[in-house]
Parts: sequence; structure tokens; C-alpha cells
Amino acid sequence: MEDKVLRKLFLGFIHIHILHHASEHPIFGLWMLEELKSHGYNISAGTLYPILHAMEKDGLLEKTEQNVEGKIRKYYTTTQKGKAVLKEARTKAYELFKEIHNEGGG
Repeated sequence: MEDKVLRKLFLGFIHIHILHHASEHPIFGLWMLEELKSHGYNISAGTLYPILHAMEKDGLLEKTEQNVEGKIRKYYTTTQKGKAVLKEARTKAYELFKEIHNEGGG
């Protein structure tokens, strides 16, 4: 049960990570998997790609395709809507961080 609860919680963090990195430069799935892994998120491609597709469908990410060594690679960048969502998420995350950082000081 705890794993399921944490997984749901961390999915929100993963969305914020994706928006953040895609706002800095175009990202692609494998790169994002490695980046998330470096932050302790061990998710599979089978979890990440549906998230990217859903974020694109929701208008948060824009996809472009490029031929890389004979294979089509999909790159994602944050849209204006995605940047607005990221800005709001940063504000909320910062407020939450300040509150929980002071262990018991809420």
C-alpha cells in the first residue's frame, strides 16, 4: 500500500521534472529516463512514454520528430501552457517545501 501511495505522489513530481527540463531544452524519452533515475525515480519506459503522450495531449508539451542515425526520435518541449503550469507548480512546491522543511513547524 505504501508503495502505491508514494508512486501516486511521485508521479506529480515526475510531471514537474519533465516540464522543467523540457522548458530548458528539447528532451527525449531515454534521456528523461536517465535524468529521472539520477534523482532516484526508477520508472520504466512503459510508464514514462504514456506520461509524455498524455502531457502532449493536454497541451503541456509539443513534440517534434528528428531522424537520428536512421531512427525517428521524438523530442518534447514545454508549450506556453506548460510553462504556465510549471510556474504555478514551482510556487506551490516552494510553499510546501518551506512548510515541511521546518519539521513540525507548520
